[in-house]
Amino acid sequence: MAFPVLILTIQLFYSKNFLNIINLIYNFILIFIFSIITTAELGIYDEWKTKLSAKAIRYLENPGEIYNSASTWVFILLLFILIFQFSVGAFVYKKWVWHQIKNAAGKIYFSFLFIIITFPLLLIGLRGGLQQIPITQSNAYFSKHDILNLTAVNSGWNLIKSLSQNYNSIDKNPFTYFDSDEANKITEEILTTPKDTTVEVLKNKAPNIVLIILEGWSADLVESLGGEKGITPCFHELEKNGILFTHMYSSGTRSEQGMSNIFGGFPSHPLNVITRQPDKFIKLPSLTKTLGSKGYHSLFIFGGQLSYGNMKSYIYFNNFDKIMEEDDFSNSYSRGKLGIHDEFIFPEFLSEINTLHSPFFAAMFTLSSHSPYDMPNFKENIQWPELEKEYVNAAYYSDSCLGDFISKSKKQAWFKNTLFVIVPDHSHSSYRSYEYWNMNYARIPMLFYGNVIKEKYQGSACNKFGSQADIAATLLHQTGISSEKFRWSKNLLNPAINDYAYFSNETGFGWVCPDGDFSYDHFMNKYFEEKLPADKKDSIEKYGKAYLQELYQEFWNY
Repeated sequence: MAFPVLILTIQLFYSKNFLNIINLIYNFILIFIFSIITTAELGIYDEWKTKLSAKAIRYLENPGEIYNSASTWVFILLLFILIFQFSVGAFVYKKWVWHQIKNAAGKIYFSFLFIIITFPLLLIGLRGGLQQIPITQSNAYFSKHDILNLTAVNSGWNLIKSLSQNYNSIDKNPFTYFDSDEANKITEEILTTPKDTTVEVLKNKAPNIVLIILEGWSADLVESLGGEKGITPCFHELEKNGILFTHMYSSGTRSEQGMSNIFGGFPSHPLNVITRQPDKFIKLPSLTKTLGSKGYHSLFIFGGQLSYGNMKSYIYFNNFDKIMEEDDFSNSYSRGKLGIHDEFIFPEFLSEINTLHSPFFAAMFTLSSHSPYDMPNFKENIQWPELEKEYVNAAYYSDSCLGDFISKSKKQAWFKNTLFVIVPDHSHSSYRSYEYWNMNYARIPMLFYGNVIKEKYQGSACNKFGSQADIAATLLHQTGISSEKFRWSKNLLNPAINDYAYFSNETGFGWVCPDGDFSYDHFMNKYFEEKLPADKKDSIEKYGKAYLQELYQEFWNY
């Protein structure tokens, strides 16, 4: 709308008929472009099950192939739909919307009002309203049937968004270090487990699963992982009856990345985020759907707005039986800038779990440890850190809410057969001020907790290297369900797995294994950190680069 508003503004001072014609032609062009986009989407949906995206642009290099891939009658039908859409759209616009402006110049008061009202409205419209988070595709999602969600998303907006997200890699994978065969061979060597076995730590193979996703928790918050004492005492107490995973690293840096890691077993990578692209994330496997196929009832709760980072569309894709976010809860709860805080959402989570039939898979995403840390009745209980002091205290608050939730859960009949999985969506800058590329910046806690864990494993530790992407395979092996679809996810309770963890940031990635670690910036071709033995340096660096190349290639191919 910016261009028509610009034309109208000029007409307030210079009212000539050719400006009316320019405005008319401009809108005819837009109607034609939108007609092409929506018609093309009808043509590709049966094959791709997505809206038109940047991927489709690559196929325009061979228009003959596009034509030949469709039957003649389908092509004729689509051509008719294109002509019909454009004709009706142009007619409606010309007859009832377009207005030929004459002699507008010189009306000073009207011109002044037009500018001070229209320009702010345009900016508000640009972000989709006055709410805290601008609109994304997620705001249109409302149904468990994906075709209805895709229909609700604005087609032109979706295509431009897809192009802007993928412009760095629209014609090729930018992370190409080896020829494709070599990269694939190295990656298969990394992903292939010599022996498909597992340590069975649960008392039965059909436990309830409660997943608590902690907003931005760093390993530096946890005493047992080298953090200072007293920040998360409730988490520390839970370790006594759980399995603490001591070498976990967040493969991404954003909440939306954490979701695809956890539910899709798909690691994050630089440049793009798969959960922001519905045409790509529908190709991912789903932990929720996999458990659902085995009779698990499911629930997802968040005290904020799932539209942030386009998480809503991805969560809906996972087919949770019930999804609740901020607007689904009582208005009586005091709210922070980002939503309802943990002390109110945890009781709601418990109440909803009590309505589920076993076995169930219930997930909750906390909020209060995200800035601006505006919890109700907030007190700085921990005085010592100067750096990230509010973050540390917010974690202390969330930890207390977690402890209260577990305490109340123990009184429920389902508790004895429930596995609690407690893990962050990503890490966070801590009071130790690690650089973003440092392995310690990416390090996170993860805990399996519950009476369903065999007594001999309660209070133990798993020292394998991994990330949230490994949760899917690890859980599924414990429940006796195949994890074959989760190619990038490894079973951390298999003693024979290749021991490594991959993490990424906006411009590069890192690799951690028992022999050492390195951190590499792709665009600067620079190693920020490299702590590897000389005789293994080349092979380990090759592992990391091949892994990223194949990971991004799979994303690119989706």
